[in-house]
Amino acid sequence: MKQTPSPETQNDAISMAKATQKPGQTKEQTKLIAAGIEKGIAEYKKREKAKARDRDKARKQQLKAKSNHRQIDDTDIHQGESNSQMTTAAWSLLGLLLLSWAGFAVYMFMA
Repeated sequence: MKQTPSPETQNDAISMAKATQKPGQTKEQTKLIAAGIEKGIAEYKKREKAKARDRDKARKQQLKAKSNHRQIDDTDIHQGESNSQMTTAAWSLLGLLLLSWAGFAVYMFMA
């Protein structure tokens, strides 16, 4: 699927070919040079579009990685908070259990 160059590209190519025209150069030679310049411009535009697509893909992947990283960090923070709360509750219950056993032991030795 071959695309024809835009009129702007054709005009640019012709003006460049005429600007670099040598004395004694025929119109046919100038047209061939203009065609080569058109082809070069088209190739350059293709490469630039491909680079822009690649940059956009890389930027999207970085944004996705950042958002995933933030979600993981948020999850870790919430888990850390809940773990510390569970630890505090567990120590409180363990302290009450030990206190009740100590009370029971004192009761048994006093009786």
